[in-house]
Amino acid sequence: MIPGLGGEGAFWNAAALHMPEGLELILMDHRGTGGSDRPDGEYSIPRIAQDARNLLDALDIASAVVIGHSTGGMVAQTLVTSVPDRVRALVLSGTWARVDTRFRRMFEAREALLRDGGAISHQKLTQALGYPASWIEANRTALDAELLAADERLQPRAIHLARLQMLCRYDVYEALHGISKPTLVIGAPDDGLIPFSASRDLASSIPGARLEALEGGHFFPRTRAGDYARLIVDFLQDLPL
Repeated sequence: MIPGLGGEGAFWNAAALHMPEGLELILMDHRGTGGSDRPDGEYSIPRIAQDARNLLDALDIASAVVIGHSTGGMVAQTLVTSVPDRVRALVLSGTWARVDTRFRRMFEAREALLRDGGAISHQKLTQALGYPASWIEANRTALDAELLAADERLQPRAIHLARLQMLCRYDVYEALHGISKPTLVIGAPDDGLIPFSASRDLASSIPGARLEALEGGHFFPRTRAGDYARLIVDFLQDLPL
């Protein structure tokens, strides 16, 4: 399970609670985040995809169902188009097929806000764009704690700026038609970061992909954790043995 731009595997904790017992879950921290190393040098989607491949190697896993949300969805697309034998099936949620003008302006603005306005302002915007208003009100205490931790969490600042920059430099749109793995695409009609049209575009670009809609803002694996897990479990049950 590959998380989004925040990069921390703990993003999946709520959804993981709703997964069936006995299902082995691997929650990955991106390089530069969480418990992973923060090396200098280039940050890119292909580099994170290579890290995911290395993780499978280290765990002696030949292939896996790869679940990616947002940035993690682009990592998953890169993994399946570069080493398809390592991917049994795909779940792509809250993610995109290609970098268009809206996407570029959104993430260039977020980069500028982090650089010039600081981590707390950046995190406030992330929350406002990422969660439904009602969820923000109901979870304000926890979200306030995220704001207090934002400055420390988004260090070193140069790494997190590089992680934002990498999003506008890369997609695998031209290779999507070659994906032959069973694929579930999930998008939120009320997503303020990645519009639902991006999920439709992605699903229509992958042969045989199933498209599901689940409201709950961009972070619907957290806000609708049970429903999100059920969509995945239903998809897994339909996979060939």
